[in-house]
Amino acid sequence: MILDLFSELQKAEADWRGDHEQAVFDEAIEQARLADELGFGCWWTVEHHGATEFSYSSSPELVVTALAQHTKQLRFGHSGILAPFAINHPMRVAERAAVMDRLSGGRLELGLARSGGNEWDTFGVDPDTSRDQLREALTMIPQMWTKPAFSWKSDLLEIPERNVVPKPAQSPHPPLWQTCTSPESFELAGKLGVGALATTLLSPLSTLSDLLSFHTRGLEQCTQPVGEFINRQKSVFTFMHVAESRDEAIKSRAGEQALWFVNAAPRVFQVPRSIWIDAIRGDFSDNDPAATASTVNSPEVTPDDDLNDPIPVIRLLNQQKAGMELDPVEVFEVLEPMESVVIGDVDACVEKVKGYKSIGVDRLMALMAFGALPQEKILSSIRLAGENIVPILANGKA
Repeated sequence: MILDLFSELQKAEADWRGDHEQAVFDEAIEQARLADELGFGCWWTVEHHGATEFSYSSSPELVVTALAQHTKQLRFGHSGILAPFAINHPMRVAERAAVMDRLSGGRLELGLARSGGNEWDTFGVDPDTSRDQLREALTMIPQMWTKPAFSWKSDLLEIPERNVVPKPAQSPHPPLWQTCTSPESFELAGKLGVGALATTLLSPLSTLSDLLSFHTRGLEQCTQPVGEFINRQKSVFTFMHVAESRDEAIKSRAGEQALWFVNAAPRVFQVPRSIWIDAIRGDFSDNDPAATASTVNSPEVTPDDDLNDPIPVIRLLNQQKAGMELDPVEVFEVLEPMESVVIGDVDACVEKVKGYKSIGVDRLMALMAFGALPQEKILSSIRLAGENIVPILANGKA
C-alpha cells in the first residue's frame, strides 16, 4: 500500500491570520515539498467552487502545476475534476490534464467526480444526466489523448473531428480514476476499468470494505475499459494526524478539527447532513452525497440532532454543531477506537494503516491539513508519517 496526501486547500476561520488566502497556497507548497522529500506517493487535490474556507481549490490544475515546479518525484492526483459538461467540457479537461502531465514530467493521475449540491445549482447541471455525462467523459478523454483525430456524437454532446493537443507525457496516458460514494458508483468505476477513489472519514472500515467489493465486482465485468489499460487500484481518503505521543495527539485537538470537517461539509455544499450521519451509522444503501441536489441546510440544531445520541461520535458532532464546547480528551477517547480515523501516536497510526491494507486498500489518501490545524502541526504530522509509516509500507511490512 502507498501512503499519499490529500489536500482540500482548507483553512478554517479560527486559523485565519493575516492574509489567510495567501497562506493557504504558501503552506501547500511547503507541505508538498516535505512530502516529496519523504517519499509520499501522490498529492491528491479536489475541485470545488464557492466552498468558502472549506476548500480554496477552485483552480486545482493551476495549483498542481505550481506544486510540480517545487517537487521532483511526488505524483499529483486530480480527485476529481467535476465531470458534468456544464462545469467542465471534456475536451477542456483532456487539454488541461495533458498540460499538467507535461509540466509535471509525467506525474499526473486523473480522476473525475460527479459533483452535486450547490455546484449543480451554480452551473445549471441536469441531475438526471449527470452520471451519463461522467461515463461519457471518462470514455472520451483517453481517446482524445491517444488518437490523432477524435470526434463524438451522443444525445448529450457533439464534438466535430479534432486533433486534441497536447498529448500527455505518460504513455499511453495517465491513470484514470472515479470518485465513488455509493455502491452503484463503485461498480460503475470497475466496469469502466478505472480506479476507485473512496472516502471513509468517520465510517466503519466494514462499511468501506463492503463498498470496495462493488468496485471488485465491476472489475470482474470489465470487458472493454475506457482507457488503454485497467486501473484496478482502490484509494481511500481519511483523516490522519500523527503525533509524537498520545498526549500530544490530544493536545493538538485534531479530533475536534475532524468533527468540524464533517459538520462543515453538508453546510458548505448544501446537501442533507443526514447523509454523513447515516454513513457513520453504517448505512450506505441509498446514500450518494456526490449526487445530491442542493438543499438549504440550516446551521441551527434540528430535531434529528440528538445531543445525547447513543453513538458517541454522532453525539459529539451534534454537540459541536450546537455550539457546545468539547473536551479534547473525550473527543480523542471517542475517536481512538474508530479504526477509520488515523489520529494518534506513531504506533497507533501504523496499526490503523494496517487495517486499511487488510481490506484491500491500495493507496491511503491522508488528509493532514484540515480545519484549523496550524501549519507547524501539519508539517510535524507529515514528517512523522514520512519517517515512520512510508518506509514500513515501502518494505511491505504493513
